[in-house]
Amino acid sequence: MRVGELVPRLDWWGGRVRSLLFDLALAAAVTTTALADARPAPPPALHIPVAVVTVVALVVRRKFPLVAFAVGVAGLFGGLHLMPLLIGIHAVASRYGPTVRTWVAAGVAFVAFVFGNGTDDLDEWQLLVLVSGLAVLAPALLGLWSFQRRTLLAALRDRAEHAERERDLLAERAVAEERRRIAREMHDVVAHRVSVIALQAGALSVTPGGERTAEVAEVIRKTSATALTELRDMLRVLRDDTLDSPSPAPALDGVGTLARDFRATGTDVDLDLPDPLPDAPGAVGRAAYRVVQEALTNAGKHAPGAPVRVALGAADGDLVVEVVNRVTGDHQASVPGSGYGLIGMRERVALAGGSVRSGRTAGGEYLVEARFPLRTDDENP
Repeated sequence: MRVGELVPRLDWWGGRVRSLLFDLALAAAVTTTALADARPAPPPALHIPVAVVTVVALVVRRKFPLVAFAVGVAGLFGGLHLMPLLIGIHAVASRYGPTVRTWVAAGVAFVAFVFGNGTDDLDEWQLLVLVSGLAVLAPALLGLWSFQRRTLLAALRDRAEHAERERDLLAERAVAEERRRIAREMHDVVAHRVSVIALQAGALSVTPGGERTAEVAEVIRKTSATALTELRDMLRVLRDDTLDSPSPAPALDGVGTLARDFRATGTDVDLDLPDPLPDAPGAVGRAAYRVVQEALTNAGKHAPGAPVRVALGAADGDLVVEVVNRVTGDHQASVPGSGYGLIGMRERVALAGGSVRSGRTAGGEYLVEARFPLRTDDENP
């Protein structure tokens, strides 16, 4: 058993023991007073039974308040002290709160006070009614206060537990989102470069020696160095989130360089860019760049050698990105994929406020189309 599990049990046991000792002491004191002040005094043979019944009723008043109340009423008519009845009223009000049971018990107690101490004098009757009302009202109000306090504490405890659960859920959600963000960054920054390396290595294995071999080897060297640099930059940022990435974030103006990199691998990339480029927010520009990067990488994996057409433009206030490549049948991917590229691309597009669709067209081509708003809600008039 762990210490953390043992401590609550000890606290619970200590609380129950203290409560039981207090109830026994209170019951003994009340019973002694009731028997001493009883008029007429009960026979000595009844002292022990009366004491036992009264003590048991007072001890169980928290769990069975109506039993304690009934014993108090019977004791009042039997000539005992009124203290057991007062405690019974408090127990009922504290357990049930402002309910019908409490008001009925208060009414019964009031009647018991009045008729249990009956008198023939009218003035004494008026005083007796007033005193009886106050005698019933005081413990009843005190019991209602205890009930409300206990209810309030329970509500506050539930609210605190709910807030703690909600905080834990938010923390778990934040951790999950951060893991997805890191996965997207790792895929976009590293997987693209490694795919280029793999494609070039595949081309090198089937290319005869000569100048072309040297060109492919140089592309592999440059791409490997770039991948290592970008990976170091990302690890540096992950180790210290107060540092900004030393590498500039990709944007629309980097699409041209991206196309040239893929042309260097032997992929025929037809790039259609407007001049000037649309003025896109930073998040939109980065997401558009990643869409082109992922689409070109997938085209190189699944349709090596097939021409790819990349087009960017503005339409109806949106930035439209289209990447189309010819499908080369059931060609097996030259580079195994992780399966997370399209998922990360959709997440990036959604975070930038855009939408993306991908799939085969009727003409036998594979299309990736993304649309982004060029103006955010804050910029709209």
